[in-house]
Formats: sequence, C-alpha cells, structure tokens
Amino acid sequence: MRRIDASKAYRILESGPILMVSTHDGVRPNIMTMGFHMMIQHAPPLIGCVIGPWDHSFTALHETGQCVLAVPGTDLAQTVVDIGNCSGAEVDKFEHFGLSTASPAKVRAPLLSDCLYNIECVVHDDSLVDRYHLFILEAVAVWSNDARKERRYLHHHGDGTFTADGERLDLRHRMTQWKQFQVDL
Repeated sequence: MRRIDASKAYRILESGPILMVSTHDGVRPNIMTMGFHMMIQHAPPLIGCVIGPWDHSFTALHETGQCVLAVPGTDLAQTVVDIGNCSGAEVDKFEHFGLSTASPAKVRAPLLSDCLYNIECVVHDDSLVDRYHLFILEAVAVWSNDARKERRYLHHHGDGTFTADGERLDLRHRMTQWKQFQVDL
C-alpha cells in the first residue's frame, strides 16, 4: 500500500458528476463549474453544494436563494473546463460559450438546454455558508433532456483529469429495500 497525503481524500471520494451552476443576479445570468456537492436526503430532496465567495456566482446565490444545477454530458467536457477557467465578473459566459437556455418553472436562473438534466433549486439552509461555504439546496423542479445522445456523466479527479461514466449495471431487481427510488432517469 502506498500512503497518500490526507488532503487528497477529495480526489477519491468526489464521485458525483461535474455540475454547471446557473444563477441570475437580477441583471444577467451567470454559470460556473462545480465539483463539490453531495446528496443529503431524499425527501425533501436536499443537496449540499460548496460555492465560496471566490466564485462570482456566490453573491447571486446568497442574495436570491436560487440556482439551477445542470448535469452536462461528456461531450461538453472542454466547455465545462473553460467555463471554470474564467469569471462571470469579467465574461458573459452564456454569450461567450454560446450556451442555449430554457425557461425554468420555479426559479429565475436559466436552465441549460445542452445538459442532460437541470435541477431547479432554492436555498433550504444557509447556516453553514459563513463557516464552510456550504449551501443546503432543495430541489424544487427537475428536467431531463431525453433528446441528448451523449448520456455519460463527467467526473473530475481534482487535478484536471476526468472520468466518464462507463457501462451501466442494472441491479434494480436486487434492490428490495429501496424500491420506491427505482425511477428511470
């Protein structure tokens, strides 16, 4: 066994897909790339997201309490990285990257039409924001883009390398304890 520095634990456990976070500050929309997130509970559906004051989207999310979490396919990998390499304070990312949007149902931030899924969220709890930059979001509407041909998610390893989801194993028939969660996505 080879010992690895404990500060690299996130590179092993960060298994959720890379997300693009859409916000709207009342003047214009913005988008950022995010990798630090986690599911917290099923009902209501709560998602923890780390978005800090170093991110231009932080102020819009903190002030409006709304955002959209969009799951891009691997075909958008280069765009996802490029979006993460610039600031919405300096660049209108929607215009610069030619991102297509759609109207949300419950929040002001735009949906990203080119993504596999869009999750409209409102801030459920912001008590950990000052200490950990951790927003607890509640999903209030979810959209699936079934027309997308590329269905693989993109996972970041924290160092500029990524993994795309591979073969999907269907073991739903064995999930006797959690049948209520067996919904096709």
